Amino acid sequence: MKSTLQFDFLVDKENNTITVRREFAADRQLVWDCHTKRELLEQWFAPKPWVARTKSMDFSEGGHWLYAMCGPEGEEHWGRMDYVTIQPIESFKAWDGFCDAEGNLNPELPRAEWRSTFDELSESTLVQTVVVYQSLADLETVVQMGMKEGLTMALDQLEALLNDLKK
Repeated sequence: MKSTLQFDFLVDKENNTITVRREFAADRQLVWDCHTKRELLEQWFAPKPWVARTKSMDFSEGGHWLYAMCGPEGEEHWGRMDYVTIQPIESFKAWDGFCDAEGNLNPELPRAEWRSTFDELSESTLVQTVVVYQSLADLETVVQMGMKEGLTMALDQLEALLNDLKK
């Protein structure tokens, strides 16, 4: 069954941004928890058949999440999310980048600022994430890497997780 909840993936090449809006049929606290707790993030953050694995996580201002997206053939692609500001249950801002298993950023690949907000609607929660790249080339790199497809699959997994958690 196709969801009737809002989903937008908007690329703005003039401002080097990607805006993702996704509505979930769950309360804001639960959606927030799925974005901020490692045991929940690991259940949805990678596109199937890949899985996310956390090496370390400190969800606090100045903290970070060091994680790998692990593929079915044993591949590992590491990422690091550095948390800048957090307004509990409302929003957070972080820098996300590609790195090695020790958390050393890869200067050859784009790093972007993620600004995520969580708005409670009457029977759902709308998550809006604006991803800001430092250049058009960086934006185009992640689009070519399949960010839309990968993120769409991951958000579909989040929707399924939220449905399971509400039972």
